[in-house]
Amino acid sequence: MQIQRNPTRSVRIGTISIGSGHPIAVQSMTATHTTDVPATVALINDLHRAGADVVRIAVDSDKDAAALAEIRAQTEANLSVDLQENYRLVVKVAPHVNKVRYNPGHLYHHEKSKPWQDKVKFLVEAAVANDCAMRVGVNCGSVDPAIKEKFDPHDSIGPMLASATEHCELLDSIGFTRYVVSLKDSDPSKVVEVNRRFAELRPDVPLHLGVTEAGLPPDGIIKTRIAFEQLIGRGIGDTIRVSLTVPNSKKSMEIEVGRQIVDDIYSGRLRSVVALDPSKLNIISCPSCSRVENEAFVELAQQVKEMTQYAKDYAITIAVMGCRVNGPGETDDADLGLWCGPAKVNLKRGSESIGAFGYDEILSRLRSELDALIEERSAGSAT
Repeated sequence: MQIQRNPTRSVRIGTISIGSGHPIAVQSMTATHTTDVPATVALINDLHRAGADVVRIAVDSDKDAAALAEIRAQTEANLSVDLQENYRLVVKVAPHVNKVRYNPGHLYHHEKSKPWQDKVKFLVEAAVANDCAMRVGVNCGSVDPAIKEKFDPHDSIGPMLASATEHCELLDSIGFTRYVVSLKDSDPSKVVEVNRRFAELRPDVPLHLGVTEAGLPPDGIIKTRIAFEQLIGRGIGDTIRVSLTVPNSKKSMEIEVGRQIVDDIYSGRLRSVVALDPSKLNIISCPSCSRVENEAFVELAQQVKEMTQYAKDYAITIAVMGCRVNGPGETDDADLGLWCGPAKVNLKRGSESIGAFGYDEILSRLRSELDALIEERSAGSAT
C-alpha cells in the first residue's frame, strides 16, 4: 500500500527520531508504581526488548522523581515522563528522560493565578536545558476548563483542537519546535476526526496517535486498529501507543499489537470493515499504568465486561478508569462510570456521583444501576 506521509518535521527523542519520513515509532507506558524501582526497571526493560521505541513513566511526587533517577541508571530505553498535575516537577525529572509530556488541561491545578503561558515556558526551559523533546498531550476528558466553556457542551472536538493549536502557537513563538502533539479520545471516530482536522491545520507537527481507554483485548485492539487504519492510511501519524487494559506481565502486547497494525496497514491488510456498532453495549477502560492505585482494577475491568454481557444489545457505554487523575473527568460522558481508588471504586451515572463502594461490592451495585438504566430506556422506547 502506497502511503504518502504528512510532511511533518523531524523530532529527536533520545536515540530515535520521529516525523519527516522516519519509521512510525511504537510506544508504551509502565504500569508499576514508579517508586517500586526494581519492578519498574524490569517492566521498562521488558518493553524495550519487545521493541518499544519510547517508554513513558508517570511522575506525580518528589518520591517518584527520586525513583526516576535510579531507574534511568538501569535502562537504555528512551524514556518519556508524564508529569500529571504537577508541572513544577519537570526540573527534577528532565535530567533523567528524553521527552517530557504535559497535558494542557492539567496545568491549572497548581498555581492557579499564574498564566498557563508562564508554566509552559517553565517546562520548555527545563526541556531545552536537558536535551528533551516534548509532547503536548490533549485528552478528551481533561481539556482546560477555560477553553471548554467557550464551546457547545456537545462539542468535544472543538475544545481539543483549540487547546492543541494555542499551545503549538506559543511553543513556536518562543522558538521551541522540538515537540509532538497527541489528541486522544476513547471513541475511534472522534480520534480520526480530531487528528484529521489538526493535521490539516498543522501538517508540520508530528502526531502521536492513540485511542485512550481503548480497553481490554480484543475490543481495545479493534478500536485502535479502526482509528490507526484511517489515519495512518492517510499519511497521518508519526508515533503510536496501543492502550490496553492488561496485567503487567502482558504489557509488551501493546508493542507487538502496535507493530502488527502498522505492518498490516503498509501491507494493505486493512480491516476497517469492522466498525463499532452504536446500537450495542460499549465498554471502555483505561490502560494499566503507574497511576493505578489498586492493581485489582485490571481484574475488575474484565469482570465488568463479563458481567454486562446480558446487556450487549443496549446502546449503553460503561467506563472503567484506574485512577483519580483521569477517572473523574473521563467517566462524565459514559452512561455509567467507575473510577478506582486504593480501597473504593467510585460509581457515577453520567457526571453525577452515586457513591464509593468496596471492590467486593461494586459489581452488584453496578448491575443494579445498569438494570435501572435498561428499564428506563425500555420504558422510554415503548411510549
